[in-house]
Amino acid sequence: MKELKGKTAVITGAASGIGLALAERFCNEGMKVVLADVEAGALDAAVSGLQSKGFEVIGVQTDVSNPEQVSALADTAYQHFSEVNVLCNNAGIFTGGLLWEESLADYQWSMDVNVWGVIHGVRSFVPRMIEQGTEAHIVNTASMAGLTTMPFAGIYHMTKHAVLAYSESLYHELSVTAPQISVSALCPELINTGIANCDRNRPHKYSGEGDVVESDARALVHDSISAGVTTGIPASVMAERVVNGIRENRFYLLSNDGWMESARSRIQDILEGRNPTLAPPDLD
Repeated sequence: MKELKGKTAVITGAASGIGLALAERFCNEGMKVVLADVEAGALDAAVSGLQSKGFEVIGVQTDVSNPEQVSALADTAYQHFSEVNVLCNNAGIFTGGLLWEESLADYQWSMDVNVWGVIHGVRSFVPRMIEQGTEAHIVNTASMAGLTTMPFAGIYHMTKHAVLAYSESLYHELSVTAPQISVSALCPELINTGIANCDRNRPHKYSGEGDVVESDARALVHDSISAGVTTGIPASVMAERVVNGIRENRFYLLSNDGWMESARSRIQDILEGRNPTLAPPDLD
């Protein structure tokens, strides 16, 4: 898809971070944008900020773990703008710690947002995108964590591996059934976002007694992420990566820093049948 002006994009997790950067970038391309986010106040602020600049945007509060809410998001997008040309399944959360210490609630919340959020987006939008018959593009936010594995973040890696595999399968299926719809998997590295503070949106159903396990491993990884994102890459770089990927019809939108070396190490482990190598990225 070379021309974006006048077309419509829907973005989940759009009130901050990569999602908001995508919204701003698409608006600057002359697109109409539907911003979706679970955080009502931040969503209202993001929408107001873009509307004050004269951009054509609307906001829809959406919990992507809820299929009815994602379906309602699609209803609203099509009612307002008739068709959707770009769908960014971008909402995501992070939780860390040792795999045997993390609670079932950690597993469930991570799967519900990071994996089921993408599934609900695809199931709610793709049939309508096929029916509209026009050129379209889907961007699923995975992570360089979807190409690597590191200790103390196993749940996050697991969910992002799932998103990447799901996206690859979606690419193949659309290639043979609806080739006018393209797919990209965005795999961010360490980005300057609020992901370290995602517990601010942790639902009550995942916040009961015993659902948040305080441990040394959890504190270590969350402190590390909190410190790391302050020097991370600006979210606007990811938005530029996405726009270029859409125009060039590229599936893999990857890092080119030390994370790629970590990914290559894992691939080589598989090719040679050797045990997994602990190869954290060298970001210096």
